Amino acid sequence: MRQHSTMLLPRLGAVVSLTLTLTLFAGCKTDSLSSEKIERPPGPMTTIENPTGVNVPDISIAGRDELDIVEELVTHRTQYVRLLRALVIYYNEHGMADKAMWARSELADLQRVKPYDYIADAATPVETLRPRDSIPEANKLFEEGMALLKEGGHGTPIFYNQSIMKKALAKFKEMVERYPTSDKIAQAAFYIGEIHKEYFEEKDNDVALLWYKRAIDWDPNVQLPARFQMAAVWDYRLHNREKALYWYQEAIDKEQFNKSNVRWAKNRIRELTPARVETQPTEEK
Repeated sequence: MRQHSTMLLPRLGAVVSLTLTLTLFAGCKTDSLSSEKIERPPGPMTTIENPTGVNVPDISIAGRDELDIVEELVTHRTQYVRLLRALVIYYNEHGMADKAMWARSELADLQRVKPYDYIADAATPVETLRPRDSIPEANKLFEEGMALLKEGGHGTPIFYNQSIMKKALAKFKEMVERYPTSDKIAQAAFYIGEIHKEYFEEKDNDVALLWYKRAIDWDPNVQLPARFQMAAVWDYRLHNREKALYWYQEAIDKEQFNKSNVRWAKNRIRELTPARVETQPTEEK
């Protein structure tokens, strides 16, 4: 009896295997498998935050300040773009057209994302500073910055020396950082904005706006045309009509010490404001 039971086991296993096989095929539409093509999604099935097959460690912010985190973001954002371009080149060189298309598509999507300049704002001192104290050391740094500004060609942008302008920028920033209660911080902020606006690349427009705004935040009565310069940047550089109109009006209201700028602002407001359509009365017949 024991031997007979042992002989039945292989047969029983075969029957179970056959039964499972038939059951699986009965639950599937085998006709559709042979007659229809299964469409794959146009790219790998994964997510940016949790990529399949990649172990990405969590980001710790303990003991870090804003600038540290932003600098890391900028680094990784730049690397992201460069690696996608490298993938396109690699796949093209190895005849992997589908994957090259995926990488190009992801790169194109990434180019449509506006990368906000967090680092500029993080590197700018807070708006709550107030000019209170006359500090000899701060005054010395400010005067050195002004001397370098003049030496670098301030007022004659065509003939300026950028390396000297960078030295002037460093003096003004050092003054603000070391002596945040100095009565010269608003003036220093204005000239930092001027250097970024006039003597650096176009991409520094946002940085210039931040520093002009700090000049106003720190001293609303600063006797320098920060509001007018903000209006000019919004108008001629960034082509934002609404913000340009706002700051031109601010310049008219609060920067009467510069009559030439006030006249320009009034004229520019007229040019940017659509003319009213006058309704003529209909003649009675």
